[in-house]
Amino acid sequence: MTDSSFADVLDANRVYADGFTLAGLEPQAARGLAILTCMDSRIEPLALLGLVPGDAKILRNAGARITDDALRSLVLAIHLLGVDRIAVVAHTRCKMTEATDAELQEMITDLAGASADGWTFHAVPDQVETLRSDLALLRECPLVPARVVLGGFVYDVDTGRLSHEVVA
Repeated sequence: MTDSSFADVLDANRVYADGFTLAGLEPQAARGLAILTCMDSRIEPLALLGLVPGDAKILRNAGARITDDALRSLVLAIHLLGVDRIAVVAHTRCKMTEATDAELQEMITDLAGASADGWTFHAVPDQVETLRSDLALLRECPLVPARVVLGGFVYDVDTGRLSHEVVA
């Protein structure tokens, strides 16, 4: 590869691969847990919940939202990968709480130089209410059995603590 744009990433991967210890892990979620959290790089989902690789299925998107794709992945995790608990973990100081979808469409249109009209960015006007609403979407999905335990939390990026437990 002549382009050095990913040289740092490839160098880090070589070091990682030299000490790789996860071979042989089963695809099942050993702790029966799926976590949907935000893509924010201040969040370390395994560490903040005392988990290790193999314990949980981790999904990330902007705002930790139950989108069609997140729901698809969670349904697969429930039925094929041993998930019987789902934790939706939002966080403080999330960019998705700072603008409405209309404002995001305008900002992205300006920044991209192409229209973002018609895009849904799933802004988060109120985190706790959004958690309740998203958990209700999960609970109402006919492919999510009633036996699956659902919980919603807000992670504080300044203290590392979870709060605002919402259970559906």
